[in-house]
Amino acid sequence: FTMGIPDTVMGLTLIAVGVSVPDALSSLCVVKQGFGDMAVSNAIGSNVFDILICLGLPWFIKTAMVDPGSIVPVESRGLTYSTLSLFSTVVFLIGATHWNGWKLDVKYGIVLMVWYLIFMIFASLYELNVFGEFNPPVCKSSY
Repeated sequence: FTMGIPDTVMGLTLIAVGVSVPDALSSLCVVKQGFGDMAVSNAIGSNVFDILICLGLPWFIKTAMVDPGSIVPVESRGLTYSTLSLFSTVVFLIGATHWNGWKLDVKYGIVLMVWYLIFMIFASLYELNVFGEFNPPVCKSSY
């Protein structure tokens, strides 16, 4: 926990935004040049890399080299709900893109940003135990 905020909430919000800003700026540059496909591919490729390599490599190093045979526990049961929400977001994205005629416009951009805001609110609320006990209690601090 940092400042009484669960690690998962920090990861879902501040850290995620921080590491995604360069991708957003890259996508903005290629969209201005008329390459919408490249922007979509950048977003998908970046997320696939983040999930498979940025999670897989540290877990592999920890469990195979640093402490062979160990495990890396995931402390949040709320991540299950966040993951299910992410899957529903993918389904929504495909459906909304189809409904919008496979084109990206201002209206669609607003819809995606609102969907992101809704996703972040619910994911954070799960991680903050608003809908039940998903995370261990915050450790007392001497600060």
